[in-house]
Amino acid sequence: MPIQVKLPELGAEAGDEATVSYWIAQEGDQVGEGDDLVEMLTDKANFNVPAPCSGKIIKLFVAENEVVKVGDLLCEIEPSS
Repeated sequence: MPIQVKLPELGAEAGDEATVSYWIAQEGDQVGEGDDLVEMLTDKANFNVPAPCSGKIIKLFVAENEVVKVGDLLCEIEPSS
């Protein structure tokens, strides 16, 4: 069953949305737990969202330069067995 990767809480100062700067990993890529998946931008900071598990990225749900809100789905990973 795929693992959903969502935009995490950003903290009170950063607000509730961020812009996808660029995807470090692409659909079909194998990633390890903790590997950076995507760089996000807010008015206050840049940060990377890490992979919650090892596996294969099966779908990206947002494109670069799109604005997403906390809790929005970024991608899905098929965990390694």
